[in-house]
Amino acid sequence: MQIGVPKEIKNHEYRVGLAPASVYELVAHGHAVTIQSGAGLGLGANDEIYRASGATIVDDPTHIYETSDMIVKVKEPQPEERRMLRDGQILFTYLHLAPDPTQTADLVKSNAICIAYETVTSSQGGLPLLAPMSKVAGRMAIQAGAYCLENPHGGRGMLLGGVPGVDPAKVVILGSGVVGTHATHIAVGMGADVWVIDRNPEALEAHWRQFGRSTNTVYSTRDAIEKHVLEADLVIGGVLLPGAAAPKLVHKEMVANMKAGSVIVDVAIDQGGCCETSRPTTHDDPTYVVDDVVHYCVANMPGGVPRTSTFALNNATLPHVLSIADLGYENALRIDEHLRNGLNIYKGLITCTEVAKSLGYDFVSPEDALGF
Repeated sequence: MQIGVPKEIKNHEYRVGLAPASVYELVAHGHAVTIQSGAGLGLGANDEIYRASGATIVDDPTHIYETSDMIVKVKEPQPEERRMLRDGQILFTYLHLAPDPTQTADLVKSNAICIAYETVTSSQGGLPLLAPMSKVAGRMAIQAGAYCLENPHGGRGMLLGGVPGVDPAKVVILGSGVVGTHATHIAVGMGADVWVIDRNPEALEAHWRQFGRSTNTVYSTRDAIEKHVLEADLVIGGVLLPGAAAPKLVHKEMVANMKAGSVIVDVAIDQGGCCETSRPTTHDDPTYVVDDVVHYCVANMPGGVPRTSTFALNNATLPHVLSIADLGYENALRIDEHLRNGLNIYKGLITCTEVAKSLGYDFVSPEDALGF
Protein backbone atom coordinates (compact mmCIF):
# COMPACT_ATOMS: atom_id res chain seq x y z
CA MET A 1 0.00 0.00 0.00
CA GLN A 2 1.11 3.57 -0.70
CA ILE A 3 0.97 5.53 2.58
CA GLY A 4 1.31 9.30 2.76
CA VAL A 5 2.20 11.50 5.72
CA PRO A 6 1.75 15.24 5.14
CA LYS A 7 3.25 17.87 7.40
CA GLU A 8 0.69 19.08 9.94
CA ILE A 9 -0.45 22.64 9.27
CA LYS A 10 -2.66 23.42 12.27
CA ASN A 11 -1.34 26.30 14.39
CA HIS A 12 1.82 25.19 16.24
CA GLU A 13 1.18 21.53 15.50
CA TYR A 14 4.55 19.77 15.45
CA ARG A 15 3.50 16.14 15.80
CA VAL A 16 3.69 13.79 12.82
CA GLY A 17 1.57 10.82 11.81
CA LEU A 18 4.44 8.34 11.55
CA ALA A 19 7.72 8.37 13.43
CA PRO A 20 10.83 7.00 11.64
CA ALA A 21 10.58 3.65 13.46
CA SER A 22 6.99 3.27 12.25
CA VAL A 23 8.08 4.01 8.68
CA TYR A 24 10.81 1.38 8.97
CA GLU A 25 8.25 -1.17 10.16
CA LEU A 26 5.85 -0.42 7.31
CA VAL A 27 8.59 -0.59 4.68
CA ALA A 28 9.67 -3.96 6.12
CA HIS A 29 6.09 -5.14 5.48
CA GLY A 30 6.45 -4.19 1.81
CA HIS A 31 4.62 -0.86 1.85
CA ALA A 32 5.76 2.47 0.39
CA VAL A 33 5.75 5.57 2.61
CA THR A 34 5.96 9.15 1.38
CA ILE A 35 6.68 11.90 3.92
CA GLN A 36 6.45 15.63 3.33
CA SER A 37 9.77 17.38 3.85
CA GLY A 38 10.15 18.72 7.38
CA ALA A 39 7.19 16.81 8.78
CA GLY A 40 9.23 15.25 11.59
CA LEU A 41 11.35 18.19 12.70
CA GLY A 42 9.23 18.69 15.81
CA LEU A 43 10.47 15.37 17.21
CA GLY A 44 14.02 15.85 16.00
CA ALA A 45 13.69 13.67 12.89
CA ASN A 46 14.99 15.38 9.76
CA ASP A 47 14.47 14.22 6.18
CA GLU A 48 17.69 12.17 6.18
CA ILE A 49 16.49 10.14 9.16
CA TYR A 50 13.25 9.39 7.33
CA ARG A 51 15.13 8.45 4.15
CA ALA A 52 17.27 6.07 6.18
CA SER A 53 14.04 4.51 7.46
CA GLY A 54 12.93 3.87 3.88
CA ALA A 55 10.62 6.83 3.21
CA THR A 56 10.43 8.90 0.06
CA ILE A 57 10.59 12.64 0.80
CA VAL A 58 8.61 15.18 -1.23
CA ASP A 59 8.08 18.90 -0.82
CA ASP A 60 4.56 19.18 -2.18
CA PRO A 61 1.65 17.88 -0.07
CA THR A 62 -0.49 17.74 -3.20
CA HIS A 63 1.68 14.89 -4.46
CA ILE A 64 1.06 12.98 -1.25
CA TYR A 65 -2.71 13.31 -1.52
CA GLU A 66 -2.69 12.47 -5.23
CA THR A 67 -0.62 9.28 -4.93
CA SER A 68 -1.43 7.77 -1.51
CA ASP A 69 -3.94 5.04 -0.78
CA MET A 70 -3.95 6.02 2.90
CA ILE A 71 -3.21 9.34 4.58
CA VAL A 72 -1.92 9.06 8.16
CA LYS A 73 -2.09 12.28 10.15
CA VAL A 74 -2.46 13.53 13.70
CA LYS A 75 -4.93 16.41 13.65
CA GLU A 76 -8.14 16.76 11.69
CA PRO A 77 -7.58 17.84 8.08
CA GLN A 78 -7.75 21.59 7.61
CA PRO A 79 -9.96 23.04 4.81
CA GLU A 80 -7.17 23.08 2.23
CA GLU A 81 -6.30 19.48 3.09
CA ARG A 82 -9.90 18.33 2.86
CA ARG A 83 -10.08 19.67 -0.68
CA MET A 84 -7.24 17.31 -1.66
CA LEU A 85 -8.86 14.11 -0.38
CA ARG A 86 -9.85 11.65 -3.10
CA ASP A 87 -12.79 9.33 -3.59
CA GLY A 88 -12.02 6.05 -1.82
CA GLN A 89 -8.89 7.32 -0.10
CA ILE A 90 -8.35 6.21 3.51
CA LEU A 91 -7.89 8.95 6.11
CA PHE A 92 -6.60 7.78 9.50
CA THR A 93 -6.29 10.56 12.08
CA TYR A 94 -8.07 12.38 14.90
CA LEU A 95 -11.30 13.90 13.58
CA HIS A 96 -13.53 15.09 16.49
CA LEU A 97 -16.48 15.54 14.15
CA ALA A 98 -19.42 16.02 16.55
CA PRO A 99 -18.78 19.72 17.22
CA ASP A 100 -17.51 20.43 13.68
CA PRO A 101 -20.28 20.48 11.03
CA THR A 102 -18.08 22.13 8.38
CA GLN A 103 -15.38 19.46 8.52
CA THR A 104 -18.02 16.73 8.56
CA ALA A 105 -19.74 18.13 5.46
CA ASP A 106 -16.41 18.36 3.62
CA LEU A 107 -15.45 14.79 4.49
CA VAL A 108 -18.88 13.50 3.45
CA LYS A 109 -18.45 15.30 0.13
CA SER A 110 -14.94 13.86 -0.36
CA ASN A 111 -16.21 10.25 -0.49
CA ALA A 112 -13.14 9.26 1.53
CA ILE A 113 -13.00 6.47 4.12
CA CYS A 114 -12.45 8.34 7.40
CA ILE A 115 -11.30 6.40 10.46
CA ALA A 116 -11.02 8.45 13.65
CA TYR A 117 -8.41 7.61 16.27
CA GLU A 118 -10.68 8.85 19.05
CA THR A 119 -13.46 6.29 18.53
CA VAL A 120 -11.34 3.16 18.01
CA THR A 121 -12.07 0.93 21.00
CA SER A 122 -10.38 -1.95 22.79
CA SER A 123 -11.48 -5.26 24.27
CA GLN A 124 -11.09 -3.67 27.71
CA GLY A 125 -13.63 -1.00 26.82
CA GLY A 126 -11.20 1.90 26.56
CA LEU A 127 -10.15 4.23 23.74
CA PRO A 128 -6.54 3.14 23.13
CA LEU A 129 -5.70 5.65 20.41
CA LEU A 130 -7.13 8.59 22.33
CA ALA A 131 -5.56 7.59 25.64
CA PRO A 132 -1.93 8.55 24.83
CA MET A 133 -2.87 12.13 24.01
CA SER A 134 -5.28 12.29 26.95
CA LYS A 135 -2.37 11.35 29.20
CA VAL A 136 -0.21 14.10 27.73
CA ALA A 137 -3.01 16.69 27.81
CA GLY A 138 -3.96 15.83 31.39
CA ARG A 139 -0.41 16.38 32.56
CA MET A 140 0.00 19.55 30.49
CA ALA A 141 -3.30 20.92 31.82
CA ILE A 142 -1.87 21.32 35.30
CA GLN A 143 1.29 22.96 33.96
CA ALA A 144 -0.81 25.36 31.90
CA GLY A 145 -3.15 26.06 34.80
CA ALA A 146 -0.27 26.76 37.19
CA TYR A 147 1.20 29.19 34.66
CA CYS A 148 -2.14 30.96 34.16
CA LEU A 149 -2.63 31.33 37.92
CA GLU A 150 0.40 33.60 38.02
CA ASN A 151 -0.54 37.27 38.24
CA PRO A 152 1.32 38.40 35.09
CA HIS A 153 -0.80 35.94 33.09
CA GLY A 154 -4.13 37.12 34.46
CA GLY A 155 -4.42 34.73 37.38
CA ARG A 156 -5.01 35.15 41.09
CA GLY A 157 -1.31 35.23 41.86
CA MET A 158 -1.24 31.81 43.48
CA LEU A 159 1.43 29.13 43.63
CA LEU A 160 -0.35 25.86 42.97
CA GLY A 161 1.15 24.05 45.94
CA GLY A 162 1.36 27.02 48.29
CA VAL A 163 4.16 27.17 50.86
CA PRO A 164 4.24 26.30 54.58
CA GLY A 165 1.71 28.55 56.31
CA VAL A 166 -0.10 29.45 53.05
CA ASP A 167 -2.92 27.40 51.54
CA PRO A 168 -2.37 25.66 48.20
CA ALA A 169 -4.68 26.26 45.27
CA LYS A 170 -7.89 24.26 45.07
CA VAL A 171 -7.88 22.25 41.84
CA VAL A 172 -11.20 20.81 40.69
CA ILE A 173 -10.94 18.10 38.02
CA LEU A 174 -14.13 17.24 36.14
CA GLY A 175 -13.86 13.60 35.12
CA SER A 176 -11.68 10.85 36.58
CA GLY A 177 -10.83 9.19 33.26
CA VAL A 178 -7.45 9.28 31.55
CA VAL A 179 -7.21 13.09 31.47
CA GLY A 180 -8.38 13.38 35.06
CA THR A 181 -6.06 10.68 36.36
CA HIS A 182 -2.97 12.15 34.76
CA ALA A 183 -3.92 15.68 35.77
CA THR A 184 -4.25 14.37 39.32
CA HIS A 185 -0.74 12.87 39.22
CA ILE A 186 0.79 16.26 38.44
CA ALA A 187 -1.49 18.30 40.71
CA VAL A 188 -0.81 16.02 43.69
CA GLY A 189 2.90 16.10 42.96
CA MET A 190 2.82 19.90 43.00
CA GLY A 191 1.06 19.92 46.35
CA ALA A 192 -2.34 21.25 45.27
CA ASP A 193 -5.64 20.64 47.09
CA VAL A 194 -7.20 18.25 44.54
CA TRP A 195 -10.91 17.47 44.14
CA VAL A 196 -12.07 15.02 41.48
CA ILE A 197 -15.72 14.91 40.37
CA ASP A 198 -17.23 12.02 38.41
CA ARG A 199 -20.65 10.38 38.05
CA ASN A 200 -19.29 6.84 37.84
CA PRO A 201 -19.00 5.31 41.35
CA GLU A 202 -16.60 2.63 40.08
CA ALA A 203 -14.33 5.27 38.60
CA LEU A 204 -14.33 7.18 41.87
CA GLU A 205 -13.53 3.96 43.74
CA ALA A 206 -10.63 3.26 41.39
CA HIS A 207 -9.40 6.82 41.85
CA TRP A 208 -9.56 6.43 45.63
CA ARG A 209 -7.60 3.19 45.48
CA GLN A 210 -4.92 4.85 43.37
CA PHE A 211 -4.55 8.16 45.19
CA GLY A 212 -6.06 7.59 48.63
CA ARG A 213 -6.27 10.61 50.92
CA SER A 214 -4.03 12.73 48.70
CA THR A 215 -7.18 13.69 46.78
CA ASN A 216 -10.87 14.19 47.45
CA THR A 217 -13.55 12.44 45.35
CA VAL A 218 -17.07 13.77 44.80
CA TYR A 219 -20.05 12.19 43.08
CA SER A 220 -21.16 14.42 40.23
CA THR A 221 -24.43 16.32 40.61
CA ARG A 222 -25.32 19.81 39.42
CA ASP A 223 -25.11 21.01 43.01
CA ALA A 224 -21.70 19.41 43.60
CA ILE A 225 -20.25 20.82 40.38
CA GLU A 226 -21.49 24.32 41.16
CA LYS A 227 -20.26 24.24 44.76
CA HIS A 228 -16.76 23.09 43.94
CA VAL A 229 -16.32 25.13 40.74
CA LEU A 230 -17.19 28.31 42.63
CA GLU A 231 -14.62 27.44 45.30
CA ALA A 232 -11.93 26.46 42.77
CA ASP A 233 -8.78 28.33 41.86
CA LEU A 234 -8.21 26.00 38.89
CA VAL A 235 -10.80 23.91 37.04
CA ILE A 236 -9.71 21.15 34.65
CA GLY A 237 -12.36 20.01 32.16
CA GLY A 238 -11.61 16.37 31.34
CA VAL A 239 -15.03 14.86 30.59
CA LEU A 240 -15.57 12.67 27.55
CA LEU A 241 -18.50 11.07 25.76
CA PRO A 242 -16.83 8.96 23.05
CA GLY A 243 -17.49 10.45 19.63
CA ALA A 244 -20.07 12.92 20.95
CA ALA A 245 -19.93 16.59 21.88
CA ALA A 246 -18.74 17.15 25.44
CA PRO A 247 -21.51 17.89 27.97
CA LYS A 248 -21.66 21.48 29.19
CA LEU A 249 -21.05 21.01 32.90
CA VAL A 250 -19.88 24.53 33.73
CA HIS A 251 -22.57 27.04 32.78
CA LYS A 252 -21.86 30.69 32.05
CA GLU A 253 -23.68 31.71 35.23
CA MET A 254 -21.16 29.66 37.22
CA VAL A 255 -18.27 31.32 35.43
CA ALA A 256 -19.71 34.75 36.28
CA ASN A 257 -19.64 33.79 39.97
CA MET A 258 -16.17 32.19 40.06
CA LYS A 259 -13.30 33.88 41.86
CA ALA A 260 -11.66 36.70 39.93
CA GLY A 261 -8.40 35.42 38.48
CA SER A 262 -9.35 31.76 38.69
CA VAL A 263 -8.52 29.56 35.72
CA ILE A 264 -10.37 27.06 33.51
CA VAL A 265 -8.33 24.64 31.39
CA ASP A 266 -10.84 22.93 29.10
CA VAL A 267 -9.12 19.81 27.81
CA ALA A 268 -12.44 18.72 26.27
CA ILE A 269 -12.32 21.59 23.77
CA ASP A 270 -11.64 19.18 20.87
CA GLN A 271 -15.16 17.86 21.44
CA GLY A 272 -16.68 21.31 21.93
CA GLY A 273 -15.61 21.89 25.53
CA CYS A 274 -17.36 21.22 28.83
CA CYS A 275 -17.72 24.89 29.74
CA GLU A 276 -20.30 27.13 28.04
CA THR A 277 -17.82 29.98 27.81
CA SER A 278 -15.10 27.87 26.17
CA ARG A 279 -13.95 28.38 22.59
CA PRO A 280 -10.91 26.91 20.85
CA THR A 281 -7.62 28.80 21.16
CA THR A 282 -4.13 28.23 19.81
CA HIS A 283 -0.61 27.99 21.17
CA ASP A 284 -0.06 31.46 19.65
CA ASP A 285 -2.89 32.98 21.69
CA PRO A 286 -3.82 30.38 24.30
CA THR A 287 -5.97 32.32 26.76
CA TYR A 288 -8.82 34.79 27.00
CA VAL A 289 -10.83 36.16 29.91
CA VAL A 290 -14.56 35.94 30.57
CA ASP A 291 -15.96 37.53 33.75
CA ASP A 292 -12.42 37.81 35.18
CA VAL A 293 -11.85 34.06 34.71
CA VAL A 294 -8.88 33.00 32.57
CA HIS A 295 -9.78 30.37 29.96
CA TYR A 296 -7.07 28.15 28.45
CA CYS A 297 -8.64 26.18 25.58
CA VAL A 298 -5.83 25.15 23.23
CA ALA A 299 -7.30 22.52 20.94
CA ASN A 300 -4.01 20.73 20.29
CA MET A 301 -2.25 20.90 23.62
CA PRO A 302 -0.03 17.81 23.01
CA GLY A 303 1.28 19.50 19.86
CA GLY A 304 3.42 21.60 22.17
CA VAL A 305 5.43 18.52 23.20
CA PRO A 306 5.66 16.74 19.84
CA ARG A 307 8.48 14.38 20.69
CA THR A 308 6.70 12.83 23.66
CA SER A 309 3.32 12.97 21.92
CA THR A 310 4.35 11.48 18.58
CA PHE A 311 6.13 8.50 20.10
CA ALA A 312 3.27 7.85 22.52
CA LEU A 313 0.71 8.09 19.71
CA ASN A 314 2.67 5.85 17.34
CA ASN A 315 2.94 3.15 19.99
CA ALA A 316 -0.85 2.94 19.85
CA THR A 317 -1.59 3.60 16.17
CA LEU A 318 1.10 1.56 14.41
CA PRO A 319 -0.59 -1.85 14.84
CA HIS A 320 -3.74 -0.48 13.23
CA VAL A 321 -1.84 1.22 10.40
CA LEU A 322 -0.10 -2.10 9.72
CA SER A 323 -3.41 -3.97 9.80
CA ILE A 324 -5.05 -1.61 7.30
CA ALA A 325 -2.00 -1.66 5.03
CA ASP A 326 -1.39 -5.42 5.22
CA LEU A 327 -5.01 -6.56 4.90
CA GLY A 328 -6.67 -3.69 3.05
CA TYR A 329 -9.20 -1.54 4.86
CA GLU A 330 -12.20 -3.81 4.13
CA ASN A 331 -10.61 -6.93 5.60
CA ALA A 332 -9.07 -5.00 8.49
CA LEU A 333 -12.45 -3.51 9.39
CA ARG A 334 -14.21 -6.82 8.90
CA ILE A 335 -12.09 -8.80 11.32
CA ASP A 336 -11.57 -6.09 13.96
CA GLU A 337 -14.74 -4.68 15.50
CA HIS A 338 -12.69 -2.24 17.58
CA LEU A 339 -11.08 -0.69 14.51
CA ARG A 340 -14.52 -0.74 12.88
CA ASN A 341 -15.78 1.45 15.72
CA GLY A 342 -13.34 4.06 14.47
CA LEU A 343 -15.07 4.32 11.09
CA ASN A 344 -16.85 7.69 11.21
CA ILE A 345 -17.49 8.36 7.52
CA TYR A 346 -17.59 5.85 4.67
CA LYS A 347 -17.91 7.20 1.13
CA GLY A 348 -20.44 9.88 2.04
CA LEU A 349 -22.22 7.96 4.81
CA ILE A 350 -22.05 8.80 8.53
CA THR A 351 -21.15 5.58 10.32
CA CYS A 352 -20.73 6.90 13.87
CA THR A 353 -23.94 7.12 15.91
CA GLU A 354 -22.79 10.04 18.05
CA VAL A 355 -21.71 12.14 15.06
CA ALA A 356 -24.99 11.48 13.22
CA LYS A 357 -27.02 12.37 16.31
CA SER A 358 -25.00 15.53 17.07
CA LEU A 359 -25.14 16.91 13.53
CA GLY A 360 -28.49 15.65 12.26
CA TYR A 361 -27.29 13.09 9.71
CA ASP A 362 -28.84 9.72 9.01
CA PHE A 363 -26.81 6.98 10.65
CA VAL A 364 -25.67 3.95 8.69
CA SER A 365 -23.95 1.18 10.63
CA PRO A 366 -20.39 0.39 9.53
CA GLU A 367 -21.52 -3.17 8.79
CA ASP A 368 -24.29 -1.98 6.47
CA ALA A 369 -22.08 0.61 4.81
CA LEU A 370 -19.38 -1.96 4.11
CA GLY A 371 -21.87 -4.66 3.11
CA PHE A 372 -20.85 -7.13 5.82
